[in-house]
Amino acid sequence: MSDPIVIAIDGPSASGKSTNSKIIAAELGFVYVDTGAMYRTLAWHALQSGTNVEDAAAVEKLCRDWPAELVRRGDSVWLEVDGYFPEEEIRSSEVSAVVSHVAQVPFVRDWMKERQRSCVQFGSLVMEGRDITSNIFPDTPHKFYLDASAQVRQARRDADGVEENLAARDQRDSTRKAAPLKKVDGATVINNSGEAPEETSARIIALVRGS
Repeated sequence: MSDPIVIAIDGPSASGKSTNSKIIAAELGFVYVDTGAMYRTLAWHALQSGTNVEDAAAVEKLCRDWPAELVRRGDSVWLEVDGYFPEEEIRSSEVSAVVSHVAQVPFVRDWMKERQRSCVQFGSLVMEGRDITSNIFPDTPHKFYLDASAQVRQARRDADGVEENLAARDQRDSTRKAAPLKKVDGATVINNSGEAPEETSARIIALVRGS
């Protein structure tokens, strides 16, 4: 049996990572992994438990103890908390406002890194996030960085009905000490401001199949 293939897709919020990753995974028969959803699930759990998300020590303690488990649901992998996946709750404006605070805690990133790397147990992956090409699977030959103009990304987020200050989120993600968002050498950078998701996905699939 051949080793699992990993397609790593990074980029800022609303750059099309999720939409394109789902299309690519479905086309290739791979498992889709949204690592941002994992951080959002922890952020949701922190809010549910009354944890101060700006207190790194408190967030670390919560992450050490929370009852989370990787579960494959259909063709996707998610973190469930006590057997529950808060699929709708993690997309709320409340979670969006605090997830970057949770994600910058070094212990949390180490915890997530271990779980995200272990997702290969489920097969070949399309994994999207902010440090997949730089930190989680830096050795995969299939590295992509999606981007779009600030105006396009904000319009996408607004269309989704999600209130999020993308400029502030970008600043926090790119300047955090633990695994910051960045473009790595060897990654194919794709600006999809003027493209439909099907066009962007087709470009990526063609590059993967041609490698």
